[in-house]
Amino acid sequence: MEILGIDIGGTGIKGAPVDIDQGTLAAQRVRIPTPDPSKPTAIAQVIAEIARHFNWSDPIGCGYPGIVRNGVVLSAANLHKDWINTEAQALISAATGCAAVVTNDADAAGLAEVHFGAGRDQKGVVLVVTIGTGLGTALFVDGVLVPNTEFGHIEIDCFDAESLASDAARQRENLSWKKWSRRFDRYLNKLEELLSPNLIILGGGASKKHERFIHQLTVHAPVIPAELLNDAGIIGAALAARQLIAKGKSA
Repeated sequence: MEILGIDIGGTGIKGAPVDIDQGTLAAQRVRIPTPDPSKPTAIAQVIAEIARHFNWSDPIGCGYPGIVRNGVVLSAANLHKDWINTEAQALISAATGCAAVVTNDADAAGLAEVHFGAGRDQKGVVLVVTIGTGLGTALFVDGVLVPNTEFGHIEIDCFDAESLASDAARQRENLSWKKWSRRFDRYLNKLEELLSPNLIILGGGASKKHERFIHQLTVHAPVIPAELLNDAGIIGAALAARQLIAKGKSA
């Protein structure tokens, strides 16, 4: 079974059909820059453009960078504030003509890693941290997702954590990987104090360069790179759509 997965980011929107039985992309992904301003209707039109590219008429799963509850967006840290209280599933369905499911983007990436990647068959508390425009988190207990954790916004030195330790912060301040890793290490140590995870998985765009900083991290829990890397958000969004569609069929 294939579902179109969409990963909505602060700088780019990526999508591809996903073989949700194998956890792989069924076609080469498409990336379109995020519109500026990143208002809901503009982004919905980009998603529709991706759907047209694949001649898509079946269900779509979308990962959104913020809190999503029952298809309604409740936060917008890295997108236009007009997203707050938007009925995202209805908006995307109307733009594409397809059934749509919208979930938190880090939760989507975590689902992919737990089902098909580095978190496969892991017991206990698993924390997935995505490093990109922001800092996303997904928390799992014995493989079960605790949704919308949004630990990227915990406070460190009176600042929002992602404003200090995201990959966007590293680029914006022109930090060396060594200097940036000290900030990121403090962030991970704070999460470890709060959550005591058995395993930490690093995903997002910066995870492709994990060899530049992972050896400098001092947390006690094992820290490993995501296996699905930057495709995890697309794959996980499709998985989330499958889960919710299955629930609807069994209701």
